[in-house]
Amino acid sequence: MKKTVKEYVNKTIKVLEKESHDLQKEIALMVLNVKSNPQKDTNLLVKKRKKLAVLLTVLHTKQLELKTEKKIK
Repeated sequence: MKKTVKEYVNKTIKVLEKESHDLQKEIALMVLNVKSNPQKDTNLLVKKRKKLAVLLTVLHTKQLELKTEKKIK
């Protein structure tokens, strides 16, 4: 997980928002397809959800940093 956090920290807020939106769509499609078409890696959905949680955490942290910078100035 440390590698993914480092990757996300270096990206901008706009890029992180786009990635989170895409990942949410992908998870929604996977949930629909799991019942009808089971995959070989049954843990893939859990991995994607964890990745989304990390991404949203980094995104929220960056947004809070931006707000505090604006208040200070």
